[in-house]
Parts: sequence; C-alpha cells; structure tokens
Amino acid sequence: MSELTLTVMRLGFLAVLWLFVIVAVQVIRSDLFGTRVTQRGSRRQDTRPQQNARQAAPATPPQQRGQQGGGRQRRGAPTKLVVSEGTLTGTTVALQGQTITLGRAHDSTIVLDDDYASSRHARIYPDRDGQWIVEDLGSTNGTYLDRTRLTTPTPIPLGAPIRIGKTVIELRK
Repeated sequence: MSELTLTVMRLGFLAVLWLFVIVAVQVIRSDLFGTRVTQRGSRRQDTRPQQNARQAAPATPPQQRGQQGGGRQRRGAPTKLVVSEGTLTGTTVALQGQTITLGRAHDSTIVLDDDYASSRHARIYPDRDGQWIVEDLGSTNGTYLDRTRLTTPTPIPLGAPIRIGKTVIELRK
C-alpha cells in the first residue's frame, strides 16, 4: 500500500472518529438539558391546570364543527381527563373537543415523566358522535384500556382506566 493511500485512510478514520464523538456529545447534551421547544404563533395558549399538564387553545377540527352548533354537550358525556395514578396524580385537563396527546415529548398535552412512556405515546380525541377515542401511536410498551392492550382506536367508557406505564388516566364527568 502506498504512503498516500495509508495517510488518506488514517485521515478518514480520524474524521469518522471525531464525527462519532460530536454526535455522542450532542445526544448526551439533549438527554441532560432536553430539547428546545418554541412557540409557533401567538394563537397557541399554554395554561397549566396542575403540575405538568398543558392545554392548547381549543381549535375546532372539521369533525367537531357540526357537534358544537348549540354549544351543548351530550348528556352523561365526560368533561375532564384525570390522572389517577403515577407521578402526575391529581392532574386534571378539561375536555373541550381538542385532541389530547400523551407522551414524554415537551409539546404533549400531558407530559409523562415515565420510563415506560414513548415520546409520542397515545392520543385521545372526540369522534363525530361526541364519544372519546384512545389510540396508541405505535408505542414500544403499549397503551392499555381496562387491562387490554390497544391495537386499534377504541372508544373510552366513562371511568375506564387508561394505563401508560405507571400512569393511569380516566375520563370523568
């Protein structure tokens, strides 16, 4: 092998090694300090009812416009989402027709500090009939509704426990 080829291989190996070190430092930095979350506009409104829960300004998705005509809810329909077990016990989010996202990501409606939760773990949203649906978003450890692992979007009965890792969430009146 010529001296030039050997020198080029050494420099290439050194460059790949430094690239690996830089990427490893960035991963450690993001794990320690988190990712930067920026507001996308003045329309979004962050309020924290308790602890780490967030509510976005209630936008009206297309499937909800017909339901909100009179401004009344179905009789017996849930009005809040309550965390009954886990680190966020007691956290309440008012149900206002918006999609609620659950996970470890900082832009989730309810930010779960749970080792068994994915960054985008699950979402809860209303359907056209005013029934609330829970959907697992391809999480590693799964989302459970009444001890049954979810594989498809499933309607949530009032008071049924939704388990994500060590966190349990329920719909209540």
